[in-house]
Amino acid sequence: MLKGKKCLVTAGPTYEAIDPVRFIGNRSSGKMGIEIAKKLSQEGAEVILVIGPTSQPLSEDICKEIIRVESSEEMYLAVMSHINQVEIGVFSAAVADYKPKLVATEKLKKNENELTIELVKTKDILKEVGLNKKPNQFIVGFALETNNEIDNAISKLNRKNLDMIVLNSLKNEGAGFQHDTNQISILDRENNLINFELKTKTEVAKDIVNYIETKMSRND
Repeated sequence: MLKGKKCLVTAGPTYEAIDPVRFIGNRSSGKMGIEIAKKLSQEGAEVILVIGPTSQPLSEDICKEIIRVESSEEMYLAVMSHINQVEIGVFSAAVADYKPKLVATEKLKKNENELTIELVKTKDILKEVGLNKKPNQFIVGFALETNNEIDNAISKLNRKNLDMIVLNSLKNEGAGFQHDTNQISILDRENNLINFELKTKTEVAKDIVNYIETKMSRND
């Protein structure tokens, strides 16, 4: 079904430097995005994986190309240089929303009782991709929520002009960051909502890719 389709997947966290040794980051491991890239490749797609810092093994047989990045800016540049070449974009990376306004060139010393760091917004990669989406592109976003999960996911789906969004909640035990399992719901632009049970991330990736295949076959 996806044979020959060109896809881009983002995965993992971003690290936003404070100084040469410290950064602002999050707990994303990149496991979910890696499994999605694998499954897309198994279905015959040509996959580019853009991944932030991760300790997960990344063998050459995962996908066609792996691009390692660290910061949100590096991820932005990698995505924007490839997005026009692909038909499917799956944005599972946990990109930082904010980064330090100024990055110290030397390690900050512990001289004061308090340290204030001014933060500025990072570029919204998913929003830019969605708002500039081409007619032949299918864009998938992710939402990790702690409250008002469905409403927040629908809002994100609409605001960023996505075709589909994958929702998981930190309230579900065994779901989210640093787990080998995940529990998701899928929402799309036709107001469909499908809830899945807790599964391994390999099985979750199959559910996500199968749904993408179904939606794209209807659009063809």
